[in-house]
Amino acid sequence: MTAASAGLRRVVAASMAGTVVEWYEFFLYGTAATLVFSKVFFGQSGSDLDAILAAFVTYAVGFVARPLGGVVFGHFGDKYGRKKLLQFSLLLVGVATFLMGCLPTFGQIGYWAPALLVVLRFIQGFAVGGEWGGAVLLVAEHSPPRGRGFWASWPQAGVPVGNILATVVLLTLTATLSEAAFLSWGWRVAFWLSAVVVLVGYYIRTKVTDAPIFLAAQREAEEFAASSLSVVEVLRRYPGKVATAMGLRFAENIMYYLVVTFSITYLKVHAHVATTSILWYLLVAHAVHLLAIPLVGRLSDRVGRRPVYLVGVLLTAAWGFVAFPMMDSKHYFVIMSAIAIGLVAHAFMYAPQPALMSEMFPTRMRYSGVSLGYQVTAIVAGSLAPIIAVRLLDVYHSSVPIAIYLAGACVITLVALAFTKETVGIDLADLDRVDGEQLAAATR
Repeated sequence: MTAASAGLRRVVAASMAGTVVEWYEFFLYGTAATLVFSKVFFGQSGSDLDAILAAFVTYAVGFVARPLGGVVFGHFGDKYGRKKLLQFSLLLVGVATFLMGCLPTFGQIGYWAPALLVVLRFIQGFAVGGEWGGAVLLVAEHSPPRGRGFWASWPQAGVPVGNILATVVLLTLTATLSEAAFLSWGWRVAFWLSAVVVLVGYYIRTKVTDAPIFLAAQREAEEFAASSLSVVEVLRRYPGKVATAMGLRFAENIMYYLVVTFSITYLKVHAHVATTSILWYLLVAHAVHLLAIPLVGRLSDRVGRRPVYLVGVLLTAAWGFVAFPMMDSKHYFVIMSAIAIGLVAHAFMYAPQPALMSEMFPTRMRYSGVSLGYQVTAIVAGSLAPIIAVRLLDVYHSSVPIAIYLAGACVITLVALAFTKETVGIDLADLDRVDGEQLAAATR
């Protein structure tokens, strides 16, 4: 193993460590919204779906906070470096999640309980909003041009790892505790355990440095007084690329939260599947997702980002029409396959995203560009997806409108993909050189 490859593996491990932590906590909240929060943080209502809908509204608060986190962390990450901001985001999300496990219930303090939950959820979302851009850029900027799709996909693989950890913890707690004990105090243990994972992730991230290309861009930017490393400049210079990134993200983000969040509600309330069985289905599906992401990332290096992404969009458009009837079958292997197929389809969009978005923007504003394109979409995509799906199910008592909703989202992403240039193999230094020439001309 060469020193360069060993260093790249160390960077990948550092990026994944934080991604695992933050998505352990983010997925834990999404699962708890259905299984726990609808019961302990909200008053009794007319139906289970009403309480779950209220819990998903607080879930959406995290998505609203994510673009703000992306803007703030993107600005300072472009100015001071990816590593420092990644360490701070990790500590912030860890503190918020730990405190969630300490909150009193609705029965103890009334409406203060959901209010405090919303505040902590906002902080959690703010931190996660800053995490993704820094984590993937730390890897993408260290990666060779012809292998960027594979290496930059590994932080994405940290998402199913975090989900697997959260699912294992919840499975262990639900299997060893009675339902009353789990709802009373057992669920809190899962949130408190995040402190251990945060400390491990923080330590690993102290062992890496920012990429040479970022350090060079930082020095070059200091030479131009007119240069601004903020969201304002990336919107002014590259509005089309930001819009394209948002469109690419739209169907992928909706798909993910329908598969890993809404499917829990669908199986629990509509198909009447036991909680333990649902968690096992998700555990297997997350493992499949983990295997698929780096494989698809490598495929995007060989055949291009756009063809791989197109396959993901087409599979996603068809998934809803097939998967929900599979979930209604009440056969464990069929249900598990429906969820796993959904995450494989998602991987075809999710795996090439870091490389594709990194290759859209020059280094000096890349953190701001990818964070804005990635996180703003979550407000109208992932945050609303479970809410819209629950409402459609409540009104129509059918999965067909949900499948149509997902297919409609795919149309938007297909349009964005049509305006996306193929970037496989591009040298990031070439982007910086062109940007530098334009900046110098504008300064003169």
